Amino acid sequence: MPPWWRALLGGRRLWRPAPPASPAPPPVGSWQPPFSTSCAKCSKNRRLRQKRALSERKLTRCFVDHRKVRVIGGQGGGGGHSFHSEPRKQFGGPDGGNGGDGGHVIFKADQQIRSLSSVLPFYQGFHGQRGGSKNCYGASGAYMYIKVPVGTLVKEDGKIVADLTRHGEEYVAAYGGAGGKGNRFFLSNDNRAPTLFTPGEPGQERVLHLELKTTAHAGLVGFPNTGKSSLLRAISNAKPAVAAYPFTTLNPHVGIVHYQDYEQIAVADIPGLIRGAHQNRGLGMAFLRHIERCRFLLYVVDLSVSQPWIQLQDLKYELEQYKKGLSKRPCVVIGNKIDLAQSRINLPLLKEQIDDRVIALSALMGNNLEELLLHLRELYDSYVKTEQSRGQIPVKW
Repeated sequence: MPPWWRALLGGRRLWRPAPPASPAPPPVGSWQPPFSTSCAKCSKNRRLRQKRALSERKLTRCFVDHRKVRVIGGQGGGGGHSFHSEPRKQFGGPDGGNGGDGGHVIFKADQQIRSLSSVLPFYQGFHGQRGGSKNCYGASGAYMYIKVPVGTLVKEDGKIVADLTRHGEEYVAAYGGAGGKGNRFFLSNDNRAPTLFTPGEPGQERVLHLELKTTAHAGLVGFPNTGKSSLLRAISNAKPAVAAYPFTTLNPHVGIVHYQDYEQIAVADIPGLIRGAHQNRGLGMAFLRHIERCRFLLYVVDLSVSQPWIQLQDLKYELEQYKKGLSKRPCVVIGNKIDLAQSRINLPLLKEQIDDRVIALSALMGNNLEELLLHLRELYDSYVKTEQSRGQIPVKW
């Protein structure tokens, strides 16, 4: 309290209530926190929630393998229109700078992207800025990068214009427009004070079709309900939808098989084919195009049906009709469901009918998966040696 205020009160002090007495501290060992961390009713469940398994219908919504995109490059900035002005300098002359160029729209392959679901139907590049005074050029528009999965085909009017098969590959989908010229650009001996300046040019406009072809080392090829998804779950950490009732996978899944020397082999679960798939029956063409990228094939047949070698003949026929030489790639035949009694009877009959190597296993019970993994590594090593002998870089995951 200041002295003059105390003198005004006659030297008396204002009465202030005494502060309330603080409660006595609880005895040692009896203090409890305001909330309980051990009580099941009061404590919050801090465990990380696991992702719920998506059904095949929801997985289909998340996976998109084709997209129509309209892209427009950024417009160039207009040229500047100004004259230099400063004290004691009457005729400074034109000093309008040129405008900046518009930004490009670029597709870039990224191995972290698995689907075209994140690609929007329309993109426009960033515009360039207008030229300024004092011969200042406008800033160019930044490039717009659109990340697409590795293995994306870019088509225009039905023709392939780009094939992005490597991580980091780029394709300029739409070029940005050139910037306009400022009036400084038109200065000449005949025209010492030009007033002419040009606007920026518009960006390139295109309508492109994107198609995704799954890039993997091996592809599981077979008819529906032969156990391809169960086999992929058994040899990798991929989680395609499986059930106790018959249904077909509607989109491809890629699983990674890890080895002790840190090599990784990508195995794609191609949706089940049907007879007449090369004639686009069902979703034949949509499924067959994912097999083109596979370096070697794993034919999966159901040993429990009668004459399982007929399945193999039909599969190779469909592949050959779709693309010549596709069925001639390195392959192995996988006889699934060996845990059934009828499968053990059909296994020797299958080996007599075909010349390819047959690996009998059970994806559900996990029987004889080691033989498949060892042979899969042999196919991968031969592929790597072949690519290196050609002077090409093999695909790595």
